Amino acid sequence: MSGTSLPIFQHRPTASLYEQPLLTATRPFHVMTKPIGPICNLDCRYCFYLEKEKLYESERKWKMPQDVLESYIRQYIAAQPSAEVSFAFQGGEPTLLGVDYFRKVVELQKKHAGGKQITTAFQTNGTLLDDEWCEFLAREKFLVGLSVDGPDKLHDAYRVDKQGKPSFESVWRGLKLLKKHGVEFNTLTVVNRINSKEPLKVYKFLREFGSGFMQFIPLVERKYIGDELPLDLAPPVEPGEEADRSPVTEWSVESRQFGKFLTTIFDEWVRRDVGRIFVQTFDVALGNWVGAPPGLCVFSPTCGRALAVEHNGDVYSCDHYVYPKYKLGNFMETPLAELADSAFQAKFGQDKLDALPQYCRECAVRFACHGECPKHRFIRTPSGEPGLNYLCAGYKQFFTHVDPYMKVMADLLKRRQAPASIMQMIERGMLR
Repeated sequence: MSGTSLPIFQHRPTASLYEQPLLTATRPFHVMTKPIGPICNLDCRYCFYLEKEKLYESERKWKMPQDVLESYIRQYIAAQPSAEVSFAFQGGEPTLLGVDYFRKVVELQKKHAGGKQITTAFQTNGTLLDDEWCEFLAREKFLVGLSVDGPDKLHDAYRVDKQGKPSFESVWRGLKLLKKHGVEFNTLTVVNRINSKEPLKVYKFLREFGSGFMQFIPLVERKYIGDELPLDLAPPVEPGEEADRSPVTEWSVESRQFGKFLTTIFDEWVRRDVGRIFVQTFDVALGNWVGAPPGLCVFSPTCGRALAVEHNGDVYSCDHYVYPKYKLGNFMETPLAELADSAFQAKFGQDKLDALPQYCRECAVRFACHGECPKHRFIRTPSGEPGLNYLCAGYKQFFTHVDPYMKVMADLLKRRQAPASIMQMIERGMLR
Protein backbone atom coordinates (compact mmCIF):
# COMPACT_ATOMS: atom_id res chain seq x y z
CA MET A 1 0.00 0.00 0.00
CA SER A 2 1.39 3.41 -0.90
CA GLY A 3 0.26 6.99 -0.97
CA THR A 4 -1.29 9.04 1.78
CA SER A 5 -5.01 8.23 1.49
CA LEU A 6 -6.95 5.18 2.57
CA PRO A 7 -10.16 3.73 1.17
CA ILE A 8 -13.18 4.30 3.37
CA PHE A 9 -15.23 1.26 4.32
CA GLN A 10 -18.88 2.06 4.92
CA HIS A 11 -20.40 -1.33 5.60
CA ARG A 12 -23.99 -1.36 6.78
CA PRO A 13 -24.94 -5.00 7.47
CA THR A 14 -28.21 -5.95 5.82
CA ALA A 15 -28.13 -9.75 6.06
CA SER A 16 -30.58 -11.28 8.51
CA LEU A 17 -29.20 -12.91 11.63
CA TYR A 18 -29.83 -16.46 10.46
CA GLU A 19 -28.96 -15.97 6.81
CA GLN A 20 -25.38 -17.17 7.23
CA PRO A 21 -24.94 -20.93 7.67
CA LEU A 22 -23.39 -22.22 10.87
CA LEU A 23 -20.02 -23.55 9.73
CA THR A 24 -17.28 -25.13 11.83
CA ALA A 25 -13.66 -24.25 11.09
CA THR A 26 -11.11 -26.93 10.33
CA ARG A 27 -9.02 -25.90 13.35
CA PRO A 28 -9.59 -23.75 16.44
CA PHE A 29 -8.98 -20.04 16.01
CA HIS A 30 -9.08 -17.02 18.28
CA VAL A 31 -10.61 -13.61 17.67
CA MET A 32 -9.75 -10.28 19.26
CA THR A 33 -13.15 -8.58 19.31
CA LYS A 34 -13.34 -4.78 19.00
CA PRO A 35 -17.01 -3.97 19.78
CA ILE A 36 -16.25 -0.24 20.03
CA GLY A 37 -13.44 -0.20 17.47
CA PRO A 38 -10.52 2.09 18.36
CA ILE A 39 -12.52 4.49 20.53
CA CYS A 40 -10.91 5.08 23.93
CA ASN A 41 -11.09 7.56 26.81
CA LEU A 42 -7.28 7.62 27.02
CA ASP A 43 -4.83 8.99 24.50
CA CYS A 44 -1.77 6.84 25.10
CA ARG A 45 1.01 8.26 23.00
CA TYR A 46 2.18 4.87 21.81
CA CYS A 47 -1.21 3.31 21.02
CA PHE A 48 -1.11 1.70 17.59
CA TYR A 49 -4.89 1.29 17.41
CA LEU A 50 -6.18 4.84 17.83
CA GLU A 51 -5.27 5.62 14.21
CA LYS A 52 -7.72 2.96 13.00
CA GLU A 53 -10.44 5.61 13.10
CA LYS A 54 -9.05 6.65 9.72
CA LEU A 55 -10.20 3.32 8.27
CA TYR A 56 -13.78 4.30 9.06
CA GLU A 57 -13.67 8.07 8.61
CA SER A 58 -17.42 8.41 7.99
CA GLU A 59 -18.33 6.37 11.06
CA ARG A 60 -20.49 8.12 13.65
CA LYS A 61 -21.66 5.24 15.84
CA TRP A 62 -18.74 3.30 17.25
CA LYS A 63 -20.70 0.41 18.67
CA MET A 64 -21.28 -3.10 17.34
CA PRO A 65 -25.03 -3.21 16.61
CA GLN A 66 -27.15 -5.85 18.31
CA ASP A 67 -27.80 -7.87 15.13
CA VAL A 68 -24.09 -7.89 14.30
CA LEU A 69 -23.20 -8.80 17.87
CA GLU A 70 -25.63 -11.72 17.94
CA SER A 71 -24.51 -13.00 14.56
CA TYR A 72 -20.90 -12.83 15.69
CA ILE A 73 -21.50 -14.70 18.94
CA ARG A 74 -23.62 -17.32 17.20
CA GLN A 75 -21.09 -17.88 14.40
CA TYR A 76 -18.00 -17.81 16.62
CA ILE A 77 -19.37 -20.48 18.96
CA ALA A 78 -20.43 -22.69 16.07
CA ALA A 79 -17.12 -22.17 14.26
CA GLN A 80 -15.03 -23.64 17.07
CA PRO A 81 -14.40 -27.39 16.69
CA SER A 82 -13.62 -27.68 20.41
CA ALA A 83 -16.00 -27.91 23.36
CA GLU A 84 -14.61 -24.76 24.98
CA VAL A 85 -15.01 -21.36 23.36
CA SER A 86 -12.99 -18.36 24.56
CA PHE A 87 -14.18 -14.85 23.77
CA ALA A 88 -11.88 -11.82 24.08
CA PHE A 89 -13.16 -8.24 24.07
CA GLN A 90 -10.80 -5.31 23.68
CA GLY A 91 -10.76 -1.84 22.17
CA GLY A 92 -10.33 0.93 22.24
CA GLU A 93 -11.87 0.80 25.69
CA PRO A 94 -14.80 -1.64 25.97
CA THR A 95 -16.11 -0.21 29.27
CA LEU A 96 -17.27 2.83 27.26
CA LEU A 97 -20.10 0.61 26.02
CA GLY A 98 -21.54 0.27 29.53
CA VAL A 99 -22.36 -2.73 31.70
CA ASP A 100 -25.73 -3.37 30.06
CA TYR A 101 -24.04 -4.00 26.71
CA PHE A 102 -22.01 -6.83 28.20
CA ARG A 103 -25.00 -8.17 30.07
CA LYS A 104 -26.44 -8.65 26.60
CA VAL A 105 -23.19 -10.31 25.48
CA VAL A 106 -23.54 -12.88 28.27
CA GLU A 107 -27.21 -13.41 27.47
CA LEU A 108 -26.37 -14.13 23.82
CA GLN A 109 -23.48 -16.41 24.75
CA LYS A 110 -25.83 -18.51 26.87
CA LYS A 111 -28.49 -18.48 24.17
CA HIS A 112 -26.15 -19.84 21.50
CA ALA A 113 -23.76 -21.93 23.63
CA GLY A 114 -25.16 -25.22 22.36
CA GLY A 115 -23.69 -27.13 25.28
CA LYS A 116 -20.20 -25.65 24.86
CA GLN A 117 -18.30 -24.09 27.75
CA ILE A 118 -17.93 -20.33 27.30
CA THR A 119 -15.18 -18.20 28.85
CA THR A 120 -14.68 -14.48 28.38
CA ALA A 121 -11.62 -12.26 28.65
CA PHE A 122 -11.96 -8.50 28.89
CA GLN A 123 -9.09 -6.05 28.37
CA THR A 124 -9.46 -2.62 29.99
CA ASN A 125 -7.44 0.38 31.06
CA GLY A 126 -9.40 0.21 34.34
CA THR A 127 -10.13 3.91 34.61
CA LEU A 128 -13.92 3.59 34.27
CA LEU A 129 -14.44 0.60 36.55
CA ASP A 130 -16.91 1.02 39.39
CA ASP A 131 -18.78 -1.25 41.80
CA GLU A 132 -21.47 -2.10 39.25
CA TRP A 133 -18.88 -3.11 36.66
CA CYS A 134 -16.88 -5.21 39.10
CA GLU A 135 -19.95 -6.95 40.54
CA PHE A 136 -20.87 -7.96 36.99
CA LEU A 137 -17.36 -9.07 36.04
CA ALA A 138 -17.07 -11.18 39.20
CA ARG A 139 -20.52 -12.75 38.86
CA GLU A 140 -20.00 -13.70 35.21
CA LYS A 141 -16.42 -14.87 35.87
CA PHE A 142 -14.79 -12.63 33.29
CA LEU A 143 -10.99 -12.74 33.20
CA VAL A 144 -9.95 -9.09 33.22
CA GLY A 145 -6.72 -7.88 31.68
CA LEU A 146 -5.69 -4.60 33.28
CA SER A 147 -3.28 -2.35 31.37
CA VAL A 148 -0.62 -0.86 33.64
CA ASP A 149 2.96 0.06 32.73
CA GLY A 150 4.46 0.16 36.23
CA PRO A 151 4.40 2.61 39.15
CA ASP A 152 2.97 6.08 38.62
CA LYS A 153 5.88 7.87 36.98
CA LEU A 154 6.57 5.03 34.56
CA HIS A 155 2.90 4.40 33.82
CA ASP A 156 2.08 8.07 33.25
CA ALA A 157 5.01 8.64 30.90
CA TYR A 158 2.79 7.66 27.96
CA ARG A 159 -0.60 6.58 29.36
CA VAL A 160 -2.53 9.85 29.61
CA ASP A 161 -6.12 10.92 29.00
CA LYS A 162 -7.48 13.14 26.23
CA GLN A 163 -6.40 16.24 28.16
CA GLY A 164 -2.88 14.88 28.59
CA LYS A 165 -3.43 14.20 32.30
CA PRO A 166 -1.97 11.15 34.08
CA SER A 167 -4.14 8.03 34.36
CA PHE A 168 -2.35 6.06 37.08
CA GLU A 169 -4.56 7.10 40.01
CA SER A 170 -7.69 6.05 38.09
CA VAL A 171 -6.11 2.70 37.26
CA TRP A 172 -5.13 2.23 40.90
CA ARG A 173 -8.71 2.91 41.94
CA GLY A 174 -9.93 0.37 39.38
CA LEU A 175 -7.51 -2.24 40.69
CA LYS A 176 -8.78 -1.82 44.25
CA LEU A 177 -12.33 -2.34 43.01
CA LEU A 178 -11.34 -5.51 41.14
CA LYS A 179 -9.78 -6.85 44.34
CA LYS A 180 -12.72 -5.77 46.47
CA HIS A 181 -15.14 -7.80 44.35
CA GLY A 182 -12.83 -10.76 43.82
CA VAL A 183 -12.54 -10.32 40.04
CA GLU A 184 -9.90 -12.55 38.48
CA PHE A 185 -7.39 -10.31 36.72
CA ASN A 186 -3.96 -10.22 35.17
CA THR A 187 -1.81 -7.30 34.07
CA LEU A 188 -0.62 -6.27 30.64
CA THR A 189 2.46 -4.05 30.57
CA VAL A 190 3.67 -2.38 27.39
CA VAL A 191 7.47 -2.37 27.56
CA ASN A 192 8.57 0.94 26.09
CA ARG A 193 11.68 3.11 25.83
CA ILE A 194 11.23 4.47 29.38
CA ASN A 195 9.99 1.63 31.62
CA SER A 196 12.31 -0.89 29.94
CA LYS A 197 15.17 0.76 31.82
CA GLU A 198 13.56 -0.06 35.19
CA PRO A 199 12.78 -3.80 34.98
CA LEU A 200 12.90 -4.59 38.70
CA LYS A 201 10.94 -1.49 39.60
CA VAL A 202 8.23 -2.59 37.16
CA TYR A 203 8.22 -6.23 38.26
CA LYS A 204 8.27 -5.60 41.99
CA PHE A 205 5.54 -3.01 41.64
CA LEU A 206 3.32 -5.44 39.73
CA ARG A 207 4.02 -8.14 42.30
CA GLU A 208 3.03 -5.81 45.12
CA PHE A 209 0.18 -4.54 42.95
CA GLY A 210 -1.30 -8.04 43.31
CA SER A 211 -0.72 -9.33 39.81
CA GLY A 212 -0.28 -13.09 39.79
CA PHE A 213 -0.09 -13.27 36.00
CA MET A 214 1.91 -10.75 33.98
CA GLN A 215 2.17 -10.08 30.27
CA PHE A 216 5.06 -7.99 28.98
CA ILE A 217 4.40 -6.73 25.46
CA PRO A 218 7.33 -5.09 23.63
CA LEU A 219 6.46 -1.77 22.02
CA VAL A 220 7.83 -1.70 18.48
CA GLU A 221 6.34 0.80 16.08
CA ARG A 222 7.92 1.86 12.81
CA LYS A 223 7.70 5.32 11.36
CA TYR A 224 8.07 6.53 7.82
CA ILE A 225 10.22 9.44 6.79
CA GLY A 226 9.12 12.30 4.57
CA ASP A 227 5.77 12.17 2.79
CA GLU A 228 5.00 8.53 3.51
CA LEU A 229 2.04 7.23 5.48
CA PRO A 230 1.60 8.47 9.05
CA LEU A 231 2.91 6.32 11.89
CA ASP A 232 0.19 3.81 12.64
CA LEU A 233 -1.13 3.55 9.12
CA ALA A 234 2.21 2.27 7.90
CA PRO A 235 1.47 -1.40 7.13
CA PRO A 236 3.75 -4.22 8.29
CA VAL A 237 6.64 -5.07 6.01
CA GLU A 238 5.97 -7.66 3.32
CA PRO A 239 8.34 -10.66 3.10
CA GLY A 240 11.55 -9.48 1.49
CA GLU A 241 10.50 -5.83 1.33
CA GLU A 242 13.11 -3.12 1.70
CA ALA A 243 12.61 -1.52 5.11
CA ASP A 244 15.86 0.22 5.97
CA ARG A 245 14.10 3.58 5.65
CA SER A 246 11.69 2.75 8.49
CA PRO A 247 13.23 3.41 11.90
CA VAL A 248 11.23 2.95 15.07
CA THR A 249 9.51 5.67 17.03
CA GLU A 250 11.21 7.33 19.97
CA TRP A 251 8.97 5.47 22.43
CA SER A 252 9.73 2.02 21.02
CA VAL A 253 11.81 -0.28 23.20
CA GLU A 254 15.39 -0.87 22.11
CA SER A 255 16.13 -4.50 21.25
CA ARG A 256 18.99 -5.19 23.66
CA GLN A 257 17.27 -3.23 26.40
CA PHE A 258 14.23 -5.46 25.99
CA GLY A 259 16.46 -8.49 26.37
CA LYS A 260 17.97 -6.99 29.51
CA PHE A 261 14.48 -6.18 30.81
CA LEU A 262 13.36 -9.80 30.46
CA THR A 263 16.56 -11.37 31.84
CA THR A 264 16.64 -9.07 34.86
CA ILE A 265 13.06 -9.92 35.76
CA PHE A 266 13.69 -13.60 35.09
CA ASP A 267 16.60 -13.65 37.53
CA GLU A 268 14.35 -12.26 40.24
CA TRP A 269 11.47 -14.57 39.35
CA VAL A 270 13.46 -17.81 39.12
CA ARG A 271 14.93 -17.27 42.60
CA ARG A 272 11.75 -16.50 44.50
CA ASP A 273 8.52 -16.53 42.46
CA VAL A 274 8.33 -19.73 40.37
CA GLY A 275 4.91 -21.27 40.87
CA ARG A 276 3.63 -18.16 42.59
CA ILE A 277 3.89 -15.49 39.89
CA PHE A 278 3.22 -16.42 36.27
CA VAL A 279 4.94 -14.45 33.53
CA GLN A 280 3.57 -15.28 30.11
CA THR A 281 6.89 -15.10 28.27
CA PHE A 282 8.54 -17.42 30.81
CA ASP A 283 5.67 -19.91 30.77
CA VAL A 284 5.62 -20.06 26.98
CA ALA A 285 9.40 -20.44 26.88
CA LEU A 286 9.26 -23.39 29.28
CA GLY A 287 6.62 -24.97 27.05
CA ASN A 288 9.00 -24.69 24.10
CA TRP A 289 11.81 -26.27 26.12
CA VAL A 290 9.64 -29.30 26.97
CA GLY A 291 8.42 -29.61 23.38
CA ALA A 292 4.80 -28.68 24.11
CA PRO A 293 2.60 -27.16 21.38
CA PRO A 294 3.33 -23.43 20.98
CA GLY A 295 1.52 -21.45 23.64
CA LEU A 296 1.67 -18.04 21.96
CA CYS A 297 1.35 -17.08 18.32
CA VAL A 298 4.47 -14.88 18.25
CA PHE A 299 6.65 -17.84 19.29
CA SER A 300 4.98 -20.35 16.95
CA PRO A 301 6.51 -21.50 13.65
CA THR A 302 3.40 -20.28 11.80
CA CYS A 303 0.46 -18.05 12.73
CA GLY A 304 -2.85 -17.07 11.19
CA ARG A 305 -5.28 -18.42 13.80
CA ALA A 306 -5.61 -15.17 15.77
CA LEU A 307 -7.94 -12.82 13.91
CA ALA A 308 -9.44 -9.43 14.72
CA VAL A 309 -13.09 -8.37 14.35
CA GLU A 310 -14.04 -4.72 14.09
CA HIS A 311 -17.27 -3.16 15.37
CA ASN A 312 -19.11 -3.48 12.03
CA GLY A 313 -18.25 -7.13 11.42
CA ASP A 314 -15.12 -6.62 9.33
CA VAL A 315 -12.60 -9.41 9.90
CA TYR A 316 -8.83 -8.89 9.66
CA SER A 317 -5.90 -11.30 9.60
CA CYS A 318 -4.57 -10.15 12.98
CA ASP A 319 -4.98 -7.44 15.59
CA HIS A 320 -1.68 -5.94 14.36
CA TYR A 321 -2.66 -6.21 10.69
CA VAL A 322 -5.83 -4.12 10.64
CA TYR A 323 -5.09 -2.60 7.23
CA PRO A 324 -7.16 -2.69 4.03
CA LYS A 325 -4.94 -5.34 2.44
CA TYR A 326 -5.52 -7.73 5.32
CA LYS A 327 -9.29 -7.40 5.49
CA LEU A 328 -10.64 -10.92 4.97
CA GLY A 329 -14.26 -9.87 4.61
CA ASN A 330 -17.27 -9.26 6.81
CA PHE A 331 -18.94 -12.08 8.73
CA MET A 332 -22.39 -10.63 7.94
CA GLU A 333 -21.64 -11.43 4.29
CA THR A 334 -19.28 -14.42 4.51
CA PRO A 335 -19.38 -16.98 7.34
CA LEU A 336 -16.73 -16.38 10.00
CA ALA A 337 -15.44 -19.96 9.79
CA GLU A 338 -14.98 -19.57 6.03
CA LEU A 339 -12.94 -16.40 6.55
CA ALA A 340 -10.76 -18.09 9.17
CA ASP A 341 -10.09 -21.01 6.81
CA SER A 342 -9.61 -18.88 3.69
CA ALA A 343 -6.64 -19.39 1.38
CA PHE A 344 -5.53 -15.81 2.00
CA GLN A 345 -5.42 -16.38 5.77
CA ALA A 346 -3.64 -19.71 5.36
CA LYS A 347 -0.94 -18.03 3.29
CA PHE A 348 -0.74 -15.20 5.82
CA GLY A 349 0.04 -17.72 8.55
CA GLN A 350 2.45 -19.79 6.45
CA ASP A 351 4.39 -16.71 5.35
CA LYS A 352 5.73 -16.41 8.88
CA LEU A 353 7.71 -19.62 8.34
CA ASP A 354 8.42 -19.29 4.63
CA ALA A 355 9.89 -15.78 4.97
CA LEU A 356 12.18 -16.68 7.88
CA PRO A 357 15.74 -15.62 7.02
CA GLN A 358 18.49 -18.24 6.85
CA TYR A 359 20.17 -16.50 9.77
CA CYS A 360 17.14 -17.39 11.90
CA ARG A 361 16.85 -20.92 10.53
CA GLU A 362 20.40 -21.65 11.73
CA CYS A 363 19.96 -19.95 15.13
CA ALA A 364 20.46 -22.05 18.27
CA VAL A 365 17.33 -20.63 19.90
CA ARG A 366 15.08 -20.77 16.87
CA PHE A 367 12.92 -23.42 18.59
CA ALA A 368 12.03 -20.88 21.28
CA CYS A 369 11.54 -17.83 19.07
CA HIS A 370 10.69 -18.85 15.47
CA GLY A 371 11.43 -15.31 14.38
CA GLU A 372 8.78 -13.83 16.71
CA CYS A 373 6.05 -11.66 15.18
CA PRO A 374 6.30 -10.87 11.44
CA LYS A 375 5.23 -7.33 12.30
CA HIS A 376 8.70 -6.78 13.77
CA ARG A 377 10.74 -8.24 10.91
CA PHE A 378 12.05 -5.11 9.26
CA ILE A 379 15.83 -5.10 9.71
CA ARG A 380 18.59 -7.06 7.96
CA THR A 381 20.70 -9.99 9.04
CA PRO A 382 24.51 -9.58 9.34
CA SER A 383 24.81 -10.89 5.77
CA GLY A 384 22.31 -8.35 4.46
CA GLU A 385 19.27 -10.63 4.12
CA PRO A 386 15.99 -8.77 4.80
CA GLY A 387 13.36 -9.95 7.24
CA LEU A 388 15.23 -10.11 10.54
CA ASN A 389 13.21 -9.29 13.63
CA TYR A 390 14.01 -5.91 15.19
CA LEU A 391 14.02 -7.62 18.61
CA CYS A 392 16.37 -10.43 17.54
CA ALA A 393 19.35 -9.33 19.64
CA GLY A 394 17.20 -8.95 22.74
CA TYR A 395 15.45 -12.28 22.36
CA LYS A 396 18.70 -14.09 21.63
CA GLN A 397 20.16 -12.59 24.80
CA PHE A 398 17.13 -13.65 26.84
CA PHE A 399 16.72 -17.19 25.50
CA THR A 400 20.44 -17.89 25.79
CA HIS A 401 20.45 -16.63 29.37
CA VAL A 402 17.49 -18.74 30.51
CA ASP A 403 18.59 -21.93 28.73
CA PRO A 404 20.23 -23.67 31.75
CA TYR A 405 17.28 -22.84 34.00
CA MET A 406 14.72 -23.95 31.43
CA LYS A 407 16.53 -27.26 30.98
CA VAL A 408 16.40 -27.88 34.72
CA MET A 409 12.71 -27.00 34.97
CA ALA A 410 11.94 -29.10 31.90
CA ASP A 411 13.71 -32.04 33.54
CA LEU A 412 11.75 -31.51 36.75
CA LEU A 413 8.51 -31.63 34.78
CA LYS A 414 9.55 -34.84 33.02
CA ARG A 415 10.19 -36.38 36.45
CA ARG A 416 6.75 -35.15 37.54
CA GLN A 417 8.23 -32.66 39.97
CA ALA A 418 7.25 -29.02 40.38
CA PRO A 419 9.40 -26.52 38.46
CA ALA A 420 9.33 -24.42 41.65
CA SER A 421 11.93 -26.84 43.06
CA ILE A 422 14.50 -24.90 41.05
CA MET A 423 14.41 -22.15 43.68
CA GLN A 424 15.76 -24.52 46.34
CA MET A 425 18.39 -25.79 43.93
CA ILE A 426 19.60 -22.23 43.31
CA GLU A 427 19.58 -21.45 47.04
CA ARG A 428 21.67 -24.55 47.75
CA GLY A 429 24.20 -23.57 45.09
CA MET A 430 23.29 -26.44 42.77
CA LEU A 431 22.56 -23.94 39.99
CA ARG A 432 23.92 -20.48 39.61
